[in-house]
Amino acid sequence: MSAPFRFGPVLRFLADENFNLDIVRGVRDRNSEVDIPTVQDLGLQGISDPEILQFAAQSNRVVLSHDFDTMPRFAYERVEIELPMVGLFLVSQSGPIGPVIEEILLLAVGSVDGEWNNRVGFLPLR
Repeated sequence: MSAPFRFGPVLRFLADENFNLDIVRGVRDRNSEVDIPTVQDLGLQGISDPEILQFAAQSNRVVLSHDFDTMPRFAYERVEIELPMVGLFLVSQSGPIGPVIEEILLLAVGSVDGEWNNRVGFLPLR
């Protein structure tokens, strides 16, 4: 007898150290099954961007960050030298957070495994 089909979150996230905690709380409040720890939750505060991307790759997590300056460069460097990069979403710090929360929830349940590998996206989606 096979297990019943269960529709739930597919993507696992990692919120960068300076990521807006109101967004993280909003996602958790709306769907407690979405796996979205912060760097601080995992005891990784103070590690470098390349180390965050390495940890995310090893744990199959898509990174959420507000760091438009350095994080994309390190992500693309990983892709260029063929290191795994599960995905990176850059989130604007300006504007309402409601749409960002909704889009993270949508990504969590509406993505397929590996869909964001080697890609950098932007939230709100453009």
